[in-house]
Amino acid sequence: MLPAARHQAIVDAVQRERVVRVSDLAQQLGVSLMTVRRDIELLEEGGLLERIHGGAKIPGDTSTHEPGFDLKSTQLTAEKRAIAQEAAGLVHEGMAVGLSAGTTTWALARELVNGPRITVVTNSVRIADLFHHGPPAGSARYGSTVILIGGERTPSDALVGPIATAALKQLHLDVLFLGVHGMDADAGFTTPNLLEAETDRAFVAAARTVVVLADHTKWGMLGISTIAALDEADEVISDSGLSPEARRILAERTGKLRIAG
Repeated sequence: MLPAARHQAIVDAVQRERVVRVSDLAQQLGVSLMTVRRDIELLEEGGLLERIHGGAKIPGDTSTHEPGFDLKSTQLTAEKRAIAQEAAGLVHEGMAVGLSAGTTTWALARELVNGPRITVVTNSVRIADLFHHGPPAGSARYGSTVILIGGERTPSDALVGPIATAALKQLHLDVLFLGVHGMDADAGFTTPNLLEAETDRAFVAAARTVVVLADHTKWGMLGISTIAALDEADEVISDSGLSPEARRILAERTGKLRIAG
């Protein structure tokens, strides 16, 4: 492949995936890791992407940018479903389950709607709506109880802020499934929304067990505010695209790492 075609392929991959790994690009393009690193350096000089540790991302994809729910829900759907199906196995009848806002936790909610009867506590309008419609018509089982906390609405349809945080301080959860914007060895689990970070920290404090749901593209992403350190997660569930280095760090620093699918 000529350098120009290779460069275009790298830019296309970054635009499509938002975050790409050097190792994946090298395999896809049939070239060495060093060649891909040099290509990324050149493309960064041209402003077409931004280098990160072990890969590249969209330039200007800043720590405060928060994509809307509808856009995110169309991305990495197979990975999110695999993560959701893995997480659903941790939920049992009668549990008080926290579901933070996000498209991966929304995918889990879709699995749980027809699952065991539980009490769901969420700050996600989309998740509450799923449970509101309940089991299919003619189902013999009763639906789960849903507590939707109030607050200010974000682009990702999360309810956040002082009202949401105050409500969560009164509750006790058996397990929290936490969606995040990014994962980083130093910054931990992060979000681009300051108010959402505060609300998510209240979720973490209310839960006996914290399970982070994050696809592989979240590794290396950095939001402006930290929700929790890596070692505050009892489990992390990700997908098979997670890099060996990320797997090593998460396995060492969190309670347990599960790879779905």
